Amino acid sequence: MKRSLVINYLFVLSILAACSPTENKVEPMQSADSTQKKADKANDFIFDCKALKMQALKMDSSILKQTETDKKLANTAIEAFTQFAHHCASDSLAPIFLIKTAQIAQAINNTPQAKVVLEKCINDYPNFSNRAAAIFLLAQLYDEAIYLNDEEQAKALYQKIVDEYPKSDWAISAKGALKFIGKTDQQLIEEFSKRNK
Repeated sequence: MKRSLVINYLFVLSILAACSPTENKVEPMQSADSTQKKADKANDFIFDCKALKMQALKMDSSILKQTETDKKLANTAIEAFTQFAHHCASDSLAPIFLIKTAQIAQAINNTPQAKVVLEKCINDYPNFSNRAAAIFLLAQLYDEAIYLNDEEQAKALYQKIVDEYPKSDWAISAKGALKFIGKTDQQLIEEFSKRNK
């Protein structure tokens, strides 16, 4: 990864906290044999989630050691992260791995995948403690000309953060982004120059 993307990746990771989405399913009454088969399947599922989580954590560690983009490693990490988030959606780390997937996808210029997983994180985890971070990252994708280049959508997402998370650090960042959206580099330089005089 480029150095700035590694720093951004580390910054977002440093503020992410685990969430605890829960699923409450009520199973109908089953025979003892059927119940045992379901228990065996559940144990297999738990084992699979443990294995998927271990693989995702291993890939996360490998990615953090990188200083340059290794596209093959990045794609392997994306695969591990999305498998874990998809198959173990009720795990508190699932939305965090969706954000990590988006960041790595962005680093290897796979903007469509970054967009999809951020939208999934935002929509599927409404109670995620760092949902505002996912919204902000998605807004940045829309804000950048080299990515999705849709200033109106970026504005809407930044405003969503301000409206839904007004006391968060992300709201402060979103307000700042709203002040600069649509301005050219030259306009930004002039504005900063005026402030520093």
